[in-house]
Amino acid sequence: MKSLLITIDGPAGAGKTTVSRNLANRLGYRYLDTGALYRAVAFKVIENKVSSDHDLEELCRKLTINFVQRDGVFRLFCNGEDVTDKIRTEKISMMASKISAKPVVRKALLSLQREIGEKKNVVAEGRDMGTVVFPDADIKFFLDASVETRALRRFNELELRSSQTLSQVEIQIRKRDKNDSSRDVAPLKAAHDAITINSTTLSAEQVVEKMLQYIF
Repeated sequence: MKSLLITIDGPAGAGKTTVSRNLANRLGYRYLDTGALYRAVAFKVIENKVSSDHDLEELCRKLTINFVQRDGVFRLFCNGEDVTDKIRTEKISMMASKISAKPVVRKALLSLQREIGEKKNVVAEGRDMGTVVFPDADIKFFLDASVETRALRRFNELELRSSQTLSQVEIQIRKRDKNDSSRDVAPLKAAHDAITINSTTLSAEQVVEKMLQYIF
């Protein structure tokens, strides 16, 4: 099989992360978690109490973000700090959604993403991979699910790290959907040539199997 660049876009809680990782493992490809890049910026925004566009631009100018493989697992480092486990909170998620609409942030991360993707053998996960970052990707998927299903998945994921109720998580999911799909810069949507898969009634492994049918 020739080397491919595969993109997987979709809303929060659709199962993109698990599916993308599993698909990359099945193919022997590198997994690019672009959402983690925005979360890393969001983490630094909160940590440094950035409140103006000027300060955000300064922050982005000084940022160094990279994935480092350790013991077979890729860890995310931001300005030399391992932030892999620090960026998986709802507070970070909402800030990431907010700053992802900022052109200065998108510009700062675009070159990094494309540098990784141009080498192929990559499964890139995000919200605008197939529409903006990699419009010429070899295969594009858009993974979706009902709001209720996505909220339950996110609730289960956060259960040990958050005191939020299921209804609160669903409210945040709906808010993030609105933010991501209505922003002026790179709104969340399926690429015109993307293969849409609804995972509401499918397990992550079933989604991967379905994707593999399109790849081979």
